[in-house]
Amino acid sequence: MKIDVKVPAVGESITEAIIGSWSKKSGEFVKMNEVIMSLETDKASVEVSAEKDGLLTIAAQAGETVKIGATVGTIDTDGKAAATTAQAAAPSQPTVAAPAPATSTPSAPSNATLSPAVQRVAAEKGLDASSIQGTGPRDRVTKEDALNASATQSPQKTTADVAPTYVTPSVSGPSKQGDIKRVPMTNIRKKIAERLVQAQHNAASLTTFNEVDMTKVIELRTKYKDKFKEKYGVNLGFNGFFVKAAIEALKAIPGVNAWVDGTEIEYHNYFNIGIAVSTERGLMVPVMKDADSLSVAGVELAIRDLALKGRDGKITPNDLMGGTFSITNGGVFGSLLSTPILNAPQSAILGLHKIEERAVVINGKIEVRSMMYVALTYDHRMIDGKEAVSFLVKIKEGVEDPERLLIEV
Repeated sequence: MKIDVKVPAVGESITEAIIGSWSKKSGEFVKMNEVIMSLETDKASVEVSAEKDGLLTIAAQAGETVKIGATVGTIDTDGKAAATTAQAAAPSQPTVAAPAPATSTPSAPSNATLSPAVQRVAAEKGLDASSIQGTGPRDRVTKEDALNASATQSPQKTTADVAPTYVTPSVSGPSKQGDIKRVPMTNIRKKIAERLVQAQHNAASLTTFNEVDMTKVIELRTKYKDKFKEKYGVNLGFNGFFVKAAIEALKAIPGVNAWVDGTEIEYHNYFNIGIAVSTERGLMVPVMKDADSLSVAGVELAIRDLALKGRDGKITPNDLMGGTFSITNGGVFGSLLSTPILNAPQSAILGLHKIEERAVVINGKIEVRSMMYVALTYDHRMIDGKEAVSFLVKIKEGVEDPERLLIEV
């Protein structure tokens, strides 16, 4: 029996993905639950496993863009049985040592076998064609291979290199341009670019700002961080306070927890908070489901687990689905101020930033306080300016008076 290998759902509002690679070749035997293919989207790299044992037949190659639900191959579950039967039916033969085949070394590419584009790059960069590793069909050297090699390979010496003549630089002449390195975008980076542009085109994005006095939270964190780490096994950070403050703000202004769906508005009576996580493959936004049921410790533990899964490439489609509101923290990289981009189809995203000591006026006196700028990017089709500003004020009130977050007032 043949079973279709289909492209699974890999996240909300994602209708297609790119086949990153096949772990098995067409005609190879695969085992159930063995990873056979990786898919790349703008949000994650997803592994696809075999549903049954059998012989794999590939119908779509790596690099192809495929629709969700499309059939990209088949697994013949009778393949193993047929192979076993054939092996059992074959008469036993005495073992004879076969002569070792002659080892053949693939010939290095020469100028005669290179395409005109590759020859031109090799000539311009002074490259040794025989040392370029080809990645094309039958190890053929492509133009991209030559361009990539130019960044790492030292140019071949020419007669002019033997006795260089010193020339006094002229500030009035044209500037000398350095070497240019052109590298193809990865599939996941292509999808991220497409999705970000789509988010900008499909929503009336606007950003409003406020600043939060972090002094009390820092004092609270300093007082309890050691006991917190000892009890829960995770550091007491600032994200837990902002998530709790965001939930209270979403309860007060439910429009921020909704989004536009055609000519309707979809409101959500639950709070699934997406937390932006930076990974080697790009930015991902895994989701904490029912975050309103979590304590500050629960939030910190959930964020730690999602960050580890993102780092190890273990984020699953389920981790990325169901978010109603997102938070991104550019402050961990030193960002002082930014305008985050909406995580479609959500209507708003909260941006956190670097904490800095600044002089502020408190009750008529100048004091040094630990301050953070916060930003809310929102879809103006769904959220008015008054609601956006009020939402940030609720965030500010909650974080500046963290005790109130514990009793949810």
